[in-house]
Amino acid sequence: MLGNNRYVMTLLPIHDGGKVPIVRTMPESSRTAIRNRLGASGIASSVLIQATLVPVYRLMPDTNRTVSPGPNDHSVTTDNGTVLDVPPGWELLPPGDAGLTRRVKAAGPSWTVKQKRGRRTFSLGVWAPADRIAAIRKELEAERSTDAYQKKLAAGRRRREKQQTEYVEDFRAAVVSFLDFDPSYEALEARVATAVAEHATPVGSGTVARTQRIPIDRRAEAAVIAWLRHQTTAYDNMRIPREKGLRREVRRMLAEQSRHLLEKYRRGERVDRKHCPLAQALSGQ
Repeated sequence: MLGNNRYVMTLLPIHDGGKVPIVRTMPESSRTAIRNRLGASGIASSVLIQATLVPVYRLMPDTNRTVSPGPNDHSVTTDNGTVLDVPPGWELLPPGDAGLTRRVKAAGPSWTVKQKRGRRTFSLGVWAPADRIAAIRKELEAERSTDAYQKKLAAGRRRREKQQTEYVEDFRAAVVSFLDFDPSYEALEARVATAVAEHATPVGSGTVARTQRIPIDRRAEAAVIAWLRHQTTAYDNMRIPREKGLRREVRRMLAEQSRHLLEKYRRGERVDRKHCPLAQALSGQ
């Protein structure tokens, strides 16, 4: 880093007096210092070294990178903390059009900007040459205006709707299996399963039911416990201090409370529904 500009130093070997394109050449005193340091590192002093300063963006456009936001609107930060200026002529393609983004990234070098918030990572868009984005967008708009594309789109929607319907049914069945109420509470069990499934399964809900990282039976269990935490406890109104691990501990305690409540219905015990938090939660739905 020199002055207000971001540069990296490149050491380029020169053979037989050949010339190397230079953006800015370091003074002879700096090159001498570099030779001395290279010699101390065991590099043969007979190798002639030309040190140059090159703006970072001149070295990076040919590389696909995943980066995080930089200190200003036209910079990014790499994994090792290096701040890079966005190359001239590039623009940020915002997220939202997966098809356009895929084609832009496949057509050449780009920088994908991601930001981590808590445990989740969000895409903020893709930096790429503006002319490439414009050309691909125009090509894609023409393609999407055809009847063939519209038919393909409609077929895809029908397929996804069918898959979603099947998944909701499978997930609800997994919830019923986890609840495992006594037959005397079969009607209540059905209402709980429906309520949990309706809350947890919508596409884009971000609930545990949408993850593919754990089996469906564990998803169902986690979704029931989460639903009970919000519907039958005071969790949503609790003021939990920002201490490491404290919120997790509160959730663990409430989960045990919810499991104890479910056990009463599994054993078929007589429950006073007027004072049962589960029955009260369902009465409001």
